[in-house]
Amino acid sequence: MLIEIRWHGRGGQGAVTAAELLASAAIMEGKWAQAFPSFGAERRGAPVQAYTRIDDKPIYDRSFIYEPDVVVVLDQSLLEGDEARNVMSGLKPNGKLIVNTNQEPREVAKKLGYKGEIVVVDATSIAIELIGRPIVNTAMLGAVVKAVKIVELTSILKVLEKRFSGSMVDRNVKAIMRAFEKAVVGVVES
Repeated sequence: MLIEIRWHGRGGQGAVTAAELLASAAIMEGKWAQAFPSFGAERRGAPVQAYTRIDDKPIYDRSFIYEPDVVVVLDQSLLEGDEARNVMSGLKPNGKLIVNTNQEPREVAKKLGYKGEIVVVDATSIAIELIGRPIVNTAMLGAVVKAVKIVELTSILKVLEKRFSGSMVDRNVKAIMRAFEKAVVGVVES
């Protein structure tokens, strides 16, 4: 049941936190999971990657994820130029691409030349409206849970309540729920 997820974002968008929250939810459900970042002395706005592995048995592989089952893109500008090749690198043929964008799945597929399952959600608008800042990680978690079905939505919400406090819990719960509802799943075959 091993599933490997590679997160692509920019510093400050919460890719590392999203990877950790998803792993924590899986562990809460009795699964084995790991989450870890990949970045150097980056600054806010620089491209970053994070990784999540989830399995029903112990995970001994600690390497980066080179052939992910799922790629999550927190910033659609990463789908341009050289960054697009980096984002799409190694995505399995039957993999899922989950993108923060206001475009339709077919538009994203055409831009990338990708055929497969694409999930889109306008996480930026959701985050600005509900959180007050363009920190899209929790909204993207809502789309991931809808598309991948590796953990229950209730588990993500419980982990969120442990991680955040005060009004941030309520705002982030709303962002997850809104993205879960609004995410559009599309399969592009040609």
